[in-house]
Amino acid sequence: MKKALITGITGQDGSYLAEFLLKQGYKVYGLKRRTATPNDMNIAHIKDQVTFIPGDLRDLASLIDAVREAQPDEIYNLAAQSYVADSWAQPIFTGEVTAMGALNMLEAVRLVKPDVRFYQASSSEMFGKVVETPQKETTPFYPRSPYGVAKVYGHWITINFRESYDLFTCSGILFNHESPRRGLEFVTRKITDGVAKIKCGKQNELRLGNLDAKRDWGFAGDYVQAMWLMLQQSQPDDFVIASGETHTVREFVRVAFNHVGLDWQDYVVQDPKFMRPAEVDLLLGDASKAQKQLDWQPSTSFEELIQMMVESDIDRNAT
Repeated sequence: MKKALITGITGQDGSYLAEFLLKQGYKVYGLKRRTATPNDMNIAHIKDQVTFIPGDLRDLASLIDAVREAQPDEIYNLAAQSYVADSWAQPIFTGEVTAMGALNMLEAVRLVKPDVRFYQASSSEMFGKVVETPQKETTPFYPRSPYGVAKVYGHWITINFRESYDLFTCSGILFNHESPRRGLEFVTRKITDGVAKIKCGKQNELRLGNLDAKRDWGFAGDYVQAMWLMLQQSQPDDFVIASGETHTVREFVRVAFNHVGLDWQDYVVQDPKFMRPAEVDLLLGDASKAQKQLDWQPSTSFEELIQMMVESDIDRNAT
């Protein structure tokens, strides 16, 4: 039985990955930071199948203990301060968790179990003010937020440890991926939850920021399979994971409202307070390398993703 340790297991990606690995017959360990109020909603249905280990990405000693206890074959470092908007308000915390957290995890691997296969969750936000379209593995980075900057550090330190210590480390440069488990602070979930509340008579308007920003959106359940595939290869490498389509926030809004038979223009209000200090205008990924080498491609369309999220939020708001 293979063993995997997942950081960020209670988040969107961590929960889908844990489900997937359990189906593959893995023993799954989850690194869990101690909090006064547990947030286990995403993994409530599989909680009894996961072994939790206390730890914090900012505390190297706790990570060393976690790796020593789990003795994993694979580690998936998904934990981060991942809300881009908050990274301007909390840049130091974002750097400590998202950048230095990756280094601490890698150092724990180097010291305790250097034969482990390690996955680092990189991000399309690293491309930021893009210098070419579409973006691929060789596209230069130009991050536009403290979060994006922190992810660039995590990405390059993962490559550095691979080249310096001959570790099996991979980075997945994942473009935006969503699901009904996405946090309500993210714009996609804010939209689908807002549509559901309006449809259920609980809300009269939806206030949003930049409607012209373009993103490459996919389904998180599809993308976690790509993470696993990277660690099954004979050699470690880095891969862009994306749908290959770009859509504006406005298109996302339109599809969500159309699904419940409403005209989005009757309810959406643009609010300057939701504008970013430095915007990322366009993200579009080229996942041809992953398609060729990993035999991976997404199975959920843009419209199917939005409809899935809206239906889930309607079910939740109708009760």
